[in-house]
Amino acid sequence: MALENTMSFLPQVPNSPAPIRIVGSAVDWTIVGMGTIMILLVFTNVLTHLFGKDIAWTTEFCELLMVWVTFLGGAAAARRGAHMSITEFLDKLNDAQRRAADAAIQLFAIGVLGLLVIYGWKVTVAGWNNELTVLGWPMSAQNSALPVASLLTMLFAAWDLVLIFQGKSRIERYGE
Repeated sequence: MALENTMSFLPQVPNSPAPIRIVGSAVDWTIVGMGTIMILLVFTNVLTHLFGKDIAWTTEFCELLMVWVTFLGGAAAARRGAHMSITEFLDKLNDAQRRAADAAIQLFAIGVLGLLVIYGWKVTVAGWNNELTVLGWPMSAQNSALPVASLLTMLFAAWDLVLIFQGKSRIERYGE
């Protein structure tokens, strides 16, 4: 729990088993690290523009990082139950009905995420011989964000489903 508490600016996640906490903290810190790198690189490149210079690879590298941050951010939000949702109807359900609806939603999400893992992996493999223009890296370095983050999101959704089947309410699963 030590890593989780050091990121007090993020919504806290109620108790989960150590593997889920470790993976979740790794996702959080990866996002923070990538974001920090992007800020530093873009700032440095802006400064070099003042002197008529450019660090050409920073734009493409930051685009690659932004793709990763976006998809990993989706996983981090799923872990916290923080994805936007319209709950007008769900909030009118009694506890048992709400858990059933939440379970159905998570099962559907897991199915969609499974498809994203499968097809994202196919896109990643297909793009292995294509190169990023400036960096010269395989396009798959960027494309692999989809299957990796989808798999992580699926892990967090599956854990939520376990909690739903244990009879935990949304407040017990995610806090206020």
